Formats: sequence, structure tokens, C-alpha cells
Amino acid sequence: MLVLALIGCTAKPPDSRLGAVSDQVPGRWAATKEARVGIDTRWVSRIGGGRVASFVDEALSANADMRIAAERVNRAVAAAKKAGAKFKPKVSAGLTGDRSQRVFVGFPFGGDEAGSPGGGGTPGGGGGVPSSLSETYGANLTVAWEPDIWGFHRAGQSALIAEAQAEGQAYRAARASLAAQVLRAWLAVAEANEQITLAEAGQELRQTTLSIVKDRFDNALTAEGGSVSEFRLAEREVATGKATLIQRQSEREEAIRQLELLMARYPKGALKSADRLPALPPAPPVGLPSELLLRRPDILEAERRFAASGQLKEQGRLAFYPRFNLTASGGTSSNQLKRLVDSDFGVWSLAGSITYPIWSGGGELRAEYQRLASQDREELAKMQKAVLRAFGEVEQALIADRFLSERYRATDKASDAAVEAAKASRSDYANGIGDAISLINAESTRISIASQLVSLKRLQLDNRITLHLALGGDYRVGK
Repeated sequence: MLVLALIGCTAKPPDSRLGAVSDQVPGRWAATKEARVGIDTRWVSRIGGGRVASFVDEALSANADMRIAAERVNRAVAAAKKAGAKFKPKVSAGLTGDRSQRVFVGFPFGGDEAGSPGGGGTPGGGGGVPSSLSETYGANLTVAWEPDIWGFHRAGQSALIAEAQAEGQAYRAARASLAAQVLRAWLAVAEANEQITLAEAGQELRQTTLSIVKDRFDNALTAEGGSVSEFRLAEREVATGKATLIQRQSEREEAIRQLELLMARYPKGALKSADRLPALPPAPPVGLPSELLLRRPDILEAERRFAASGQLKEQGRLAFYPRFNLTASGGTSSNQLKRLVDSDFGVWSLAGSITYPIWSGGGELRAEYQRLASQDREELAKMQKAVLRAFGEVEQALIADRFLSERYRATDKASDAAVEAAKASRSDYANGIGDAISLINAESTRISIASQLVSLKRLQLDNRITLHLALGGDYRVGK
């Protein structure tokens, strides 16, 4: 609607051609029977909260990619406006002035030769080369018009309108994509913070275990867990934990800088983010597969480009029809400047022409029509591809959401068991009935599963973002 308002055109946008892919639309989703309708424009704040929504708003206003996408829309709108000028008569006005002198060399009157003195005389004058001095002034107003009887130019502008609408959909897709990138970068920072907390806690446990094993090793209490192998194993765990902590810190710094770049800030790593991942929100309404055709910006973009190619194909067909031109002009012409407004010196003309292409370079028009027909078939294939890809993304996100939930529940149970096993192992070791290797393995397993839980939660949130995008979830600034 905004694109059409900006164009202010005479031609109309082409009708929807989504009917060409109606046979690809299933009756319901394979991965779920749920069919609640609606579109969630608040998915960013619903997942990440108000702070990350403000980050997205900042990115949308400052990110260079968004400005690039916006300028593409502006160029497409300008092209459609320019095409609309062909419908209207062209009016031009002009003023002319000319003063000239002609020399008549060789005429049998006047001087003896062209170079003799006294030139500038008139025929019959005494001496010199004969010449004449003349002045001409004119004013004119011209109107030219090519009536678009068959709709050749209207088809061209209609194609450009569709292209402008396609760029508008591409801009909309870029906005949603940028919102998703910002949210994912923010989640990456939150996960890194949570992983760092776990790594630091794990490092404290490893240091405590190492101190106990070292104390027994120093006292040569081999039977109680003081052997060389156990001591070296405890040392290895501490070193491994330190490397893991450094890795998590590195991941956080990279994620922070990525988030700053998306917001068009200098990447100096100063941005503050959440310490923990947010809770997983309820799943969004998925609606029916047919509704996806009217929501996904990439499908709507592909459809508009297909519609544009259809209009260009129609324009190629209309190129075989005759074209008409009308020209009218009026004005004055006089040898005195002061008489330009005198109607007695008025001149006018009215002309019309018809041009019918009979033979054009051995089939140029026919070849051009075949090229446009081929392009139309290509755009249809692209739209079919976009539709199938969209359905695939929704189905994959839905099934991934289900399996990730099952994985998280199973891992959560494993985590509870690992925590209990670590407590029991530490109690046994303290009471002298357990060995250091069992204690180290139990603590290592507990920390590893806790880290897996955080990663799985991040995967669930990330897949939820993918599902919102796959369903065509738009994003509004300030929502």
C-alpha cells in the first residue's frame, strides 16, 4: 500500500498469481495438527524481553544493510513513477532567435571582387560586395502524445509496480532477518555468560578435588586415593577446566562484538547483556499452510516478480500491435522581436502517425517475446521453489521443536542423576570408601551435562526464532 501511494501511478498493480502454486499447498501441517491462526509481531520481546527489543529497534534504524534495502525500494518506486510519465502528453516551449548576414560573391553587380573595399552593400548599391542582413524570431509551444490504446505502456508500468512491491517485501524480510540476527546474538551472549558461570563453578570443584588428592598423595596415602595417576588425573581436569573457561570467555567476547556490529556500533565489547538465557515461551500459532502464502515475505516477493514477468510478457505481445503518435504545435514567427506576441504572425501544425511493425531485423520482436516468455516460466519456477522451501522450513522447525523438547527433558533427568551421583561420590571419597577417579569422573560428568542443558536451551530458543521466521512473523518497531 505504501509503495502504491508513493508511485501515484495510472496503471494498476498486476493481479496475484499465487493460484499457479495452489496445487502445492497441503491441507494441514504434517508435524502438528494444531491450526490456531494469527501472526505474532511481538516475538522478539516475547523471547528476549524489552531490552533486546530496544536493541533490535536500534539496529533497524542504524544498520547499513537496512539502509541498502530501503534504497532499493526507493529506486524501484522511482522507476515505476518514471514509467508512468509515458501515459501523459509531453509539453515543451521554446524561444528562438537568429540574425545572419549573407554575402553574394560573384553576382554581376556590386564591386569587382570579393575582397574589394566597401563590402556590405546591397544589390544595386554602389561598390562593395553585395550582401543581405536578416533577422528571425520565434516562439512555440509543442504537445506530443502517444495514446496507449493497446496498453503497451500500462503493462510496462504495471510490471515496474510489481517489482517495487517485490522490493518492499524484500525489505520486510530483511527487517525480520535482522531482528532474528540481533536476538540470536543476544542469546549467544546470554548462553556464554551462563556457560562461564558453570565453568567457574566447575573449576572451583576441580581445584578442591585436586587439593584433596594432592594432600593424600603428599602423605603417601595410596590406598585412600593418593596415587600418582590419580594426582595427575586431577591436574589434567584442572587444566582442561581452565581451557574450557577461556573458550567460554572468548565466545562471549565474539558474541558481544557481533551484537554491536549488528547495531552499527563500534565493536569494542562494552555492551552489557543478560547473565542467563530466558525461559522458553509458548509456541507461536502456526495457522494453516495456505495462510503461509499470504504471510511469508519471500513468497510474496517471488509472486510479485512472477507477476512482473507476466506483465513484461504481455508487453512483448503488445509490441506487435501498431503504435500511434500525435503532435501539435503553435507559436509565432517574425523578423522583429516585438511582434512575437502578435497573433497575425502565428503559425501552427497538427500531425499524427501510425507505426506498424512489419519486419524487424529478421524476427527481433518474436525473439524478444520468446525471451520474456522464458523469463516468465523461470519466475514461476522460482515462486514454486520459494513455496516449497517455506513449507519445508516450517515442517523442519516444528519437528525440531518437538525433538529438542524431548532431548531437553531426557538431559534434565540425566543432570539430576549426575548431581546425585557426584554428591554420593564425594561423600564416599570423604569417608574413605571411594577412589579419586570415581570422584573426578562423577564431577566431570555433572559439569558436562549441566553445560549440555544450557546449550540445548539455547538450541530451543534459536529454533523458536527459526519457527517465527518460517511462519512469516513480521516485526514492528517498538512492539
